[in-house]
Amino acid sequence: MKMKKLSALLLAGAMCVSIAACSGGTSSTPAPAETGSTETTPAETSSVAASDLNVAVFYYNYSDVYISSVRNNMDTMLEAMGITPDNYDGAGNQSQQTDQINTAIANGANLLIVNIVETSSPDAAQNAVDAAKAAGIPIIFFNREVDSAVVNSYENCAFVGTDAPEAGHMQGKMIGDYLVANFDTVDLNGDGKISYVMFKGQEGNAEAEYRTQYAVEDADAILTEAGKEPLSYYGGDDVATKYLVDQNGTWSSAAAVAYMDTILAEYSEANGNMIELVIANNDDMAMGAISSLQTAGYNLGDGASTTIPVFGVDAIDSAKQAIDEGKMTGTVMQDAEGMASTITALVGNIQNGGALMDGIDDAGGYIVDTDVAKIRVPYGLYTAE
Repeated sequence: MKMKKLSALLLAGAMCVSIAACSGGTSSTPAPAETGSTETTPAETSSVAASDLNVAVFYYNYSDVYISSVRNNMDTMLEAMGITPDNYDGAGNQSQQTDQINTAIANGANLLIVNIVETSSPDAAQNAVDAAKAAGIPIIFFNREVDSAVVNSYENCAFVGTDAPEAGHMQGKMIGDYLVANFDTVDLNGDGKISYVMFKGQEGNAEAEYRTQYAVEDADAILTEAGKEPLSYYGGDDVATKYLVDQNGTWSSAAAVAYMDTILAEYSEANGNMIELVIANNDDMAMGAISSLQTAGYNLGDGASTTIPVFGVDAIDSAKQAIDEGKMTGTVMQDAEGMASTITALVGNIQNGGALMDGIDDAGGYIVDTDVAKIRVPYGLYTAE
């Protein structure tokens, strides 16, 4: 019988007793997905009455499965607070998102929640903060890490996210432990090494960088300690980059399918060079890899076909189902509900006339950086045993 293993779970009740979680529209235009904002000048927004709270939420891309889960949870929670948010889809375009932020402020938004598109430089986030500061309204960034200097540049700014290296470390340990316990089964060609492919979601993104680094480094450390060879990149250990990037920066299933289809045309059990391990920075790419493997006759969950270990991050529903069915090996749970409930706790502070970070501390059950208003939502594990 399979047992779901969930560890380091929600910040749960301490984070959100009276806050509940659901989703807006899918428009990718600069206009809000939902209307009903009232005109408000910057001077009026500096002290927001609860009845006048006008929340605008900006998502980097609606097509991201994890982000969609956050949106669904947050819409429901905000609705439970009597707030109907105006949701905007940045569609992976920072210029579009910047226009959306300026439009929302002009239309009377007096609290901004931003899942910033551009993460490779602090400029886009700083521009959003400067716009919020000029309007005298709070701004909350989430999920995609923004520079601490940006957050510290405005007293009414905060960030809600994860400890980016944590997912990489957790995934690396999960992979290393699994390989030590199942080495001979995973080593399909019996060469004493595990050949792997790494799918990286995006260059310059903190989460992608740390997951890519530590998933391999930490797995290698566990293998070495057990007297095993470190992981071997399928394309050769002398290549410049030992990962494959989603060139669109969308961490997509489609990118993983395209890569895996190309790889499996050359790398196979028959050739003695089959990919023996798949590591993905998120579950959407992991599911794409599984789809391609299944087309080639692997990971069918039927108890007869060979299963290539596939590890991801996010614990989206389809990945959890694949794990339960024996088609995927494990994932690091990025808590969409916990992310949404932490954000809405900050919104609740503003709604109740308080400061953004009131009660957001260790005593309140939150993990907060010591030198900046950054709240960390812990990861967990999801595997099958």
